[in-house]
Amino acid sequence: MDKSLLPSELDTTKLPGWVYWLAQDADGRWWGYEVEPLQHHRGWYENEIGRNILLQQARATKEWRGRLIRIK
Repeated sequence: MDKSLLPSELDTTKLPGWVYWLAQDADGRWWGYEVEPLQHHRGWYENEIGRNILLQQARATKEWRGRLIRIK
């Protein structure tokens, strides 16, 4: 996992045990996903078979497509 892409205040040790993926939307929101999310035009969405959780709001970024990270 490339932690340099994550905001410093996001503590991955405190995530629910079912979170296997992290992703940032274009508006800056970071989400945790159980199953690899699918991409849409401004972010990511759950794969209809897994859970997701809003983790935090960060600054919007044009590089959001590169911020899909498998953590487990």
